[in-house]
Amino acid sequence: MQPFDVSWLCGEYAEECYSFIYIRATPEQVVSRLGGRWEDFTPGPFPDDPDDYPDLGESIGVTPIGDWTFVFDPAWLGTREDVITELSEGTSLVSQAALGIKGIEDFYWCEDGEIRFAFGSDDGYRTEIPDELVDTMAEIDRLYPSFHQFYEGPAFLLVERLTGIRVTEQLLKGSTLMWGVVPEPAKP
Repeated sequence: MQPFDVSWLCGEYAEECYSFIYIRATPEQVVSRLGGRWEDFTPGPFPDDPDDYPDLGESIGVTPIGDWTFVFDPAWLGTREDVITELSEGTSLVSQAALGIKGIEDFYWCEDGEIRFAFGSDDGYRTEIPDELVDTMAEIDRLYPSFHQFYEGPAFLLVERLTGIRVTEQLLKGSTLMWGVVPEPAKP
């Protein structure tokens, strides 16, 4: 494991909320599971600047990355446990969300409708560290010996370990996302 530079995200997006959700499913399946209509989604880039979000608060962007679908949500969809556990039924899901200006962050790993690991800035580890992540978390602690915000690097290393996806500025900004609206999930 090697730490990598996420300063582009912490800089450009530090005052904005975002969720990155990774689901082992096709983009069409993800949109359908969220209640959207794939035919209503249109292509567009990953926003270079948070001010460029299409229809802030309404649109999500989705794109395939290998066997996974990456979902960019400029809100807190990735922190809704009811939503992410339902999305993970029959598959795997990893979600990270942050609001850097307030140091708020959440991280989830779900398998087949069950939360396997969760971390939140307000309460730290919400679950025990699963056996399969113990060595990874020890390595992350070695790479980041002083306290760091999870979204400033450690979360991205954990995403890479769980999905095989190394999230970089080039990867996201070089991707074409399909943008569209999904219904607001009902409150639990």
